[in-house]
Amino acid sequence: MFFFYNASLIVHIAQFHHSFIMEHDDEHWLLIGRPYLGKMMPTLSPIICKDYTLRFEKTLIMGILNVTPDSFSDGGLFNQVDTAVAYGKKMVSDGADLIDVGGESSRPGAVPLSEKEELARILPVITQLLHEVSIPISIDTYKPLVADACLKAGAHLINDITGMINPEMRKVAAKYKVPVVLMHMRGMPKTMQQNPTYQDMLGEITAFFREQITKTRKEGIQHIIIDPGIGFGKTVEHNLQILKHLEVFKTLGCPILVGPSRKSFIGTITGLSVKERLEGTLAAVTIAIMNGANIVRVHDVNECKRAIQVVDAIRGA
Repeated sequence: MFFFYNASLIVHIAQFHHSFIMEHDDEHWLLIGRPYLGKMMPTLSPIICKDYTLRFEKTLIMGILNVTPDSFSDGGLFNQVDTAVAYGKKMVSDGADLIDVGGESSRPGAVPLSEKEELARILPVITQLLHEVSIPISIDTYKPLVADACLKAGAHLINDITGMINPEMRKVAAKYKVPVVLMHMRGMPKTMQQNPTYQDMLGEITAFFREQITKTRKEGIQHIIIDPGIGFGKTVEHNLQILKHLEVFKTLGCPILVGPSRKSFIGTITGLSVKERLEGTLAAVTIAIMNGANIVRVHDVNECKRAIQVVDAIRGA
């Protein structure tokens, strides 16, 4: 017997073999079952990104495009407009469903960048990509002026590592009527890995999301994606617990984005350098999807696409 609780809804489940949809007030719940095992989770509405729509019948891939000289994995590789745009186009051909463009490194210990310098790095790349690819372009920034300029140029959504704690960021998103990614981070990149501690990590992250989702929706923004922030103010053990228990965030009713790609926890486990972490990334991506991730943010689009096709096939069997 299994009991699942959501607000005033209690469901009593004995043996069951099939998936079915059940309605409760304004919520729709997908009950997925096999003998003696059940999971209950809200079905997800599409995310509208201006002229594009993200649907979640399959796992989506967000390709990482760092236009920086100092990112932990690919710093300096794509900090010229032509090379950045060419790589963005390659990710599309490899199977990316959206591209996330960032101009400021968020690696542990990173020093903040001025708005002027960040825009000088990313705006020309975004502007050109918008003419050359046919998938949504995400702007990876926590600065309202940077987000405003990129959305004005045509970018489709905001990926904010601070989880939209700045009310001005929420106003910018509302102004352009774009979706947002709310990420959880303890502190800021410069200090986030200085002994991060939690009393109840999963509970604290969930509470943060609930609060930020409420604030964001009050601005009229309904299309929200959440990211628990692997490596952002978390120890290796924290990261592993998030991936293992990712399903707890399903109760929030938002698509879940996870970014384990080449992260240091993989290096700690395997003893391998950044350039040798593909297999570890594929393992983390697989576990994340099996435990509830809807979007994965990765460097190695082609390899991850192949792995995801198999994972999605297994999930749908």
